[in-house]
Amino acid sequence: MLLELRRIEVNFGKVAALRGVSMAVSASSIVTIIGANGAGKSTTLRAISGLAPLNGGEILFRGERIDGLFPNKVASKGIAHVPEGRRVFPEMSVEENLRTGAFLRQGSRDIEKDLRSVFEMFPRLEERRNRNAKTLSGGEQQMLAIGRARMSKPALLLMDEPSMGLAPVVVDEIALTIKRIASGGVPVVLVEQNAELALNLADYAYVLENGTVSLEGEAGRLHDDDHVKAAYLGV
Repeated sequence: MLLELRRIEVNFGKVAALRGVSMAVSASSIVTIIGANGAGKSTTLRAISGLAPLNGGEILFRGERIDGLFPNKVASKGIAHVPEGRRVFPEMSVEENLRTGAFLRQGSRDIEKDLRSVFEMFPRLEERRNRNAKTLSGGEQQMLAIGRARMSKPALLLMDEPSMGLAPVVVDEIALTIKRIASGGVPVVLVEQNAELALNLADYAYVLENGTVSLEGEAGRLHDDDHVKAAYLGV
């Protein structure tokens, strides 16, 4: 198993954000986490990437414990995090933003090759490579955030609400990109408020409710689950 969360707990002061959450991610798969606002979805990703310290449990990546590591150390292990809200560097150019993703790879001969690969995946970024990131549309900034994560040459990609605030046509483009990334050998852990989109993309799904896993299973099966339909699909 590539990634394992074993009964992890995260507290914010006296508030328990995650309570005994266990998950697993295998290679070349898309695993989604769905749930209501405040259920603990983003906190789960932040725990994996070292941004939210654990109060209990453990996280293993390639069989090695990574809980307790600083975020830069987690990133150096091969875990890239595309945060909610894109968070690009607004005053830097598109190309400069992308190159920051390769910061831990300085000296690698493959950086220029990977930059070309990102531009092939997102031609609009190449067209705008010298423009400041703040001038991009929301969809273009999301492409930039994904491209920046890809520049780290990750073994696992964490994505937090990639469709948020985007036009439907752009959401479709981002969805195709996520499929391409996973089919290219980089598994994805996807947190997504759009449960329909998430379950259609994913191989396996977890439902978080009040900081605990209430349901899990193959995404197609959960898509047909009566509770999921009523609570998250509006059926």
